[in-house]
Amino acid sequence: MKAERKEELIGMLGSCCLKDTPLNYFKKLREKGRELQSLVKFLNLANFGSAISSRERLILLTALNEQDLCVCELEIILHKSQSTVSHHLRKLERAKLIKSYKKGNYTYYHLEKEKLREIIDFLTTTFFEN
Repeated sequence: MKAERKEELIGMLGSCCLKDTPLNYFKKLREKGRELQSLVKFLNLANFGSAISSRERLILLTALNEQDLCVCELEIILHKSQSTVSHHLRKLERAKLIKSYKKGNYTYYHLEKEKLREIIDFLTTTFFEN
């Protein structure tokens, strides 16, 4: 942050916040920011939550739990267009839940982590088997 902007913000804190001296409060806020930025695990949790919040993505994860599949196979399973399937696959990849690999002209997907397989097995057994 530029010194000029820092001084401007400290001045603003003097007007809007009566909790401490503006400089001390500025320092506390900066420290809080550093603490929050170091909590990258919350971002990973948010990506995970977002990735599994879709019915279609849960279906994809369940299908990939059984075996590696190419995009065309996943299109058939989801009964959705290739672009829709690819959109869901990108979200799952960003969350590091699946990974792709090329085999000839086709892109195949598989679950990235053994732990995820265990979670899917647990959820399937607990909630979907009677």
